[in-house]
Amino acid sequence: MTDTAANLRRKIDSATDLKGVVRTMKALAASSITQYEKSVLALTDYYRTVELGLSASFRASSIAQHADTDLSKIDINESEVEVIGAIVFGSDQGLVGQFNEDIAQFAVKSLGKLPGKPTIWAVGERVQTRLADAQSRLGVAYNLPTSVIGIAPLIGHLVAQIQQATERLENSPKAYSIYVFHNRPTSGALYEPALQRLLPLDQQWLQSLANIRWPTNNRPEILCPIGEAERQVNIRTRRALIREYLFISIFRACAESLASENASRLAAMQRAEKNIEELQEKLGREFNMLRQSAIDEELFDVVAGYELL
Repeated sequence: MTDTAANLRRKIDSATDLKGVVRTMKALAASSITQYEKSVLALTDYYRTVELGLSASFRASSIAQHADTDLSKIDINESEVEVIGAIVFGSDQGLVGQFNEDIAQFAVKSLGKLPGKPTIWAVGERVQTRLADAQSRLGVAYNLPTSVIGIAPLIGHLVAQIQQATERLENSPKAYSIYVFHNRPTSGALYEPALQRLLPLDQQWLQSLANIRWPTNNRPEILCPIGEAERQVNIRTRRALIREYLFISIFRACAESLASENASRLAAMQRAEKNIEELQEKLGREFNMLRQSAIDEELFDVVAGYELL
């Protein structure tokens, strides 16, 4: 075979090896999607328990009693809200299409409509780069976990950052506001950018708690002496429940983002596999044509030599 045919053979072999790598990445992405989706479903019962605890805590509080157990009467002055933090989930690795660009643009556009310039905690090296290009004020950056087991420690650090940020405004007349941005899996498409405001606990969220029906006829009570001690126990209980609410909400956002990332990567690998197959087919045709041309030339040489003889 000629040198050109040898070059084509090397290209075909390289395309075959690359196709094997793409198939491996497809399998890893598909398995990762499953584990993250299962982790989101596993949070449903626990999230329901936390909601019931918060509903009981607010109903037992002095605020709820003043409103005659109608939490819809609790008024929150939105003018006092000050945006101080936003969590943006992206990716550490590439081959995810426009995954990081979409969430970064969505976050920058949404935060631009709010007063002030919030501090952004970027989760994912690549989305951090996109946010830095948009001249956002970045706080502590975090790397994404590679499995479900690594999500809980990451969320623990993020909740600690939220507590530190909110403690600085504890004696301030202004409230604190925390937003979470992430890509969420959808049925009609790979994902869609999503926004959730975690803090402050606004009226709509409190109303949703008020509408929760207790699963039994026996309403919960705080087993503590009536008075200041009861109020302090209720406050501590409520803070613990709110912390769990933050943990679950951010955990779910992280798991949904990771599932969306792997879905986007799976789609990218499917497109890559299709392109490789088309390239293999094209190279195969060129190789066969070149080899047939070489065979034809050899036959012509044999015929020409025979005629000379």
